[in-house]
Parts: sequence; structure tokens; C-alpha cells
Amino acid sequence: MKNSSFVLDRYLIRQFIPFFFIALSMFVFILVLIDLFSNIIRYINNEVPVSAMLKIGLYYVPKCISYAIPMSLLFAAAYTLGDLYSKNELTTVFSSGIPFWRFSFSLVIIGLAASVFIFFLDDIIVIPTLKVKNELTRRALRQFTAGSNVDIVIKTRNGRLIYSVDYYDDELKILNGITIIEMDENGEFVSQIRANSAFWLDDYWEFRNASIYKYDEDRILRISPLGINTSYTEHPDMFMRSALIMDELPVKQVRLLVDDLRISGLPHYSALANYYRRFSFSTTSLIVMLLSIPLGGRFRKNILLMSLFASLSVAVVYYIAEMLSMTMAGLNYISPLAGAWFPVVLFILIGIILLRSAKT
Repeated sequence: MKNSSFVLDRYLIRQFIPFFFIALSMFVFILVLIDLFSNIIRYINNEVPVSAMLKIGLYYVPKCISYAIPMSLLFAAAYTLGDLYSKNELTTVFSSGIPFWRFSFSLVIIGLAASVFIFFLDDIIVIPTLKVKNELTRRALRQFTAGSNVDIVIKTRNGRLIYSVDYYDDELKILNGITIIEMDENGEFVSQIRANSAFWLDDYWEFRNASIYKYDEDRILRISPLGINTSYTEHPDMFMRSALIMDELPVKQVRLLVDDLRISGLPHYSALANYYRRFSFSTTSLIVMLLSIPLGGRFRKNILLMSLFASLSVAVVYYIAEMLSMTMAGLNYISPLAGAWFPVVLFILIGIILLRSAKT
């Protein structure tokens, strides 16, 4: 029985692989075309050369592969099982005493392996190439973003240090109109610094015309020049206008961004949900395999059309559910962890229920 099961595993995988790569090529091509035609009018208006369009499309291919792998797995699995069912080959398998879940187990393993692969693909290849693609698109369309900011209030060091800045010049890395209030662990006043400006010197802020206010032993507020002080090391990115694009940051940087936002007292729920989503999204391949296996055994006619329709329908429903849960997490209606993982748990349960009710 063991040997026959392994023979059937190899047979199923040989049937599955060609359909997967055909579907992957098709979906990647469609996604690249969608991105091209969504910007084609702006490309023409800005006289973007064809070579630049092709370069942008080339850098977009890794992201398209990441998006297309789950849909391709679902389509290939549903089509392969449907094709075997229409040829009555599944009937032969079932008559040998091998249950349907065991026959399809190799596809679940492929889905699990694809989930791990997508996580590292996104973090190592997709994110850097997507960042280049977005930068090339912005240059081609003459879209520029500024990091300068006005009227900034930031809490750091667990709320013990409060920056109030009138204007931050991102190009020159200069703070203007600065007030810094320092408190102790009990929330008691320690000192206040006022300065006309501060310049970023690689790893700390150098203040110009700065004064520090402190209580003396008699609790009288005294003013004195600040002098050189290298203890204010908050990175300039903390003062920038919120222009960071989460999809362009590796998972470690997203974690650091979440920590920075939390320490600064800024809203961080959306960033935290995005961090959890980096892990939950990679499980999409496993989910679609659990869903495609019971679907594939239901198609005997129009297998190609029905498999394509099923793969697109399931993908759309899943992505809509994920989008809604992530939006609710970003608005703090549900926890970031629930926002990222609730669709995953829900669709895994649906897949298991469908698999239990599949024809055998």
C-alpha cells in the first residue's frame, strides 16, 4: 500500500507541474499587462520611452510571480484533479482503497512548501525589485515625494522625551524651532531644551543657540547654555512626513518601524497588522491547495473553464476578506494579530470542511 501511494504521489505531481507553470505564466503576463495599461495614458502624456516601460515591467515581474503563485496552484490543482475525475482515473484510485485526502496529500505538501518559498521570495527578491519599480515609475511620471514636515510632536524613550519641532527640512536634515521636554520614570519634569535649530551629524543632533532649563536645589528654574551634547540620537526618519511604503520594507524593517511608532506615541496598529500580514499572506498557497482539492473532484465537464472560474472566485473572495480584516485592524476595531490571521484561520477551516465532504 505504501509503495502504491508513493507511485500515485509521483504520478499526481507529474500531472500537476505542467499545468502549474502554464497557469503561472498566464497569470504573470496578465498582471504585467494590467499594470502597463493602467498607466499607459500617463506614460504617453509624459513621453516615456518604450525601453523605460519594459524596464518597469521587468522589475514588476517578481511581484507578479508572488501574486500569481497561489492562483496558479489553485488552478493547476483543480484542473489536474478534474481532468483525472473526467477520465475516471480517480475512480480507479478510490477502488484501490486509497482515500481521497491521502491521494491529494502531495498537493498539500506542495502548497506548504510554496508558502515558505513565497515568504522568503517576498523578503529577499520581491521587495527590493518592487522598490526599484516604484522609483522608476515615479521618475517616469515625474512624481516626487517630500519628507519635510511641519508642526511635529514626537514622544520617544517610552514617553520620557518629547520633541516639539516647528519644521523639519528632510533635504538638509535640519530641525527648526525645537523644544525638548525630558521627564523621569515617574513623569516628573527634568529639563527643557529650546533651540533655534539642530543639524544631524551622522549619529546625533547638534543644537545651535540652545538653552536648557533645569530646577536647582531650591526648585528655582535656571537657564544655561546647552553646549555640546551628543545624547539626542533620535533618527531623522522619525521627523519625516509619513511617506514610507510598507510594501517596500523587508519584514525586519517593518518590525523596527512598528517599534519606532510605538515609542514615539504615534498610531502603529496599521503597521503592526502589516507586519503580521507578512507571515499570514505567505500561507495563501497552503489555503488555496486545501480549497482546490475538494473543488477539483467536482468538475467533469468544461474542466478548463470551471477550474479557471473557481481559482479566480476563491482568490477574489479570500483577498476581499483579507482586505476587510486588515482595514478593521488598521482602524483598531480588531487587534492587528486578528486582522492578519482571521482570514487564514477561517479559510483553512472551510478547506478542511470541504475536504471532509469531498467525493471519495
